[in-house]
Amino acid sequence: MKNLKMKAARAALDLSQEELAEKVNVTRQTIGMIEAGKFNPSLQLCISICRTLRKTLNDIFWEDKENEKN
Repeated sequence: MKNLKMKAARAALDLSQEELAEKVNVTRQTIGMIEAGKFNPSLQLCISICRTLRKTLNDIFWEDKENEKN
């Protein structure tokens, strides 16, 4: 599942994938894969991303039950 919440939060702060990657000490490809839903980050990386984006874990990484397809 794509992480559009993370992408939107990053865009709201006018950060590129590369800029966010530098701030959380990963590659741009890692950020791209997280946003594309192709990589599950560690809890530590999730926390670092959330701190950088000024969001909570729930804001960025929690999936809404009502938006899930059965």
